[in-house]
Amino acid sequence: MAGGRRSSVPASLQLPSVSALLLLTIFSSNWGHAVAKFDPANMTALQEHVSFFDRNKDGIITPAETFEGFVAIGCEIAFSTAAATTIHTALAFKTTPAGAPLPYINIYVENIHKAIHGGDTGVYDTKGRFVPEEFEGIFKKYAKIRRDALTYAEMEFMLADNLDPLDPSSVAPQVEWGLIYTLASDWLGFLHKDKIRGIYDGSVFTKLEEKRKPFQSDM
Repeated sequence: MAGGRRSSVPASLQLPSVSALLLLTIFSSNWGHAVAKFDPANMTALQEHVSFFDRNKDGIITPAETFEGFVAIGCEIAFSTAAATTIHTALAFKTTPAGAPLPYINIYVENIHKAIHGGDTGVYDTKGRFVPEEFEGIFKKYAKIRRDALTYAEMEFMLADNLDPLDPSSVAPQVEWGLIYTLASDWLGFLHKDKIRGIYDGSVFTKLEEKRKPFQSDM
């Protein structure tokens, strides 16, 4: 096996189990928020990436929607709770439009480019647009066993290569990529190019949710 497929979220990907932000959202349904301003027909790749978690497609992602999105792709309740809390704590303030009422707990799709974190592979430009040359560069530089896929070790080397020790947020890609590897790599341990492309435009999330629907209907 190339990398060893993992059946559950590795211990290294476990996030702090803090659910206060989700509880806050439950009791905030009547609170105001800024009006989302974005064009669903002309989204950048980064906007498409996060819009999977915008479950009602209003341009505003609540912590509860992020939680629901993680559960939909196969994550456990504890991980989904912690992930939603951590993500909104880190990104809500950065993406909330000026003049929006408190509390800043929602993520605004229109401003997601303002939350681009350190450690990124460069496949998004500063506006969140997809850069094909940088995407192809991942495989030219890191894919050694197969030219169209990454093993877990190759993925880890890529993430370490892009890690910025001066930027704490640069550890975020390690969690995200590790999760996608866990859920989407094949039985030989390869994370294929189409799945990696799907990370950047969010289509991998949709496919993972569709894959799980037959199992959910049997429950």
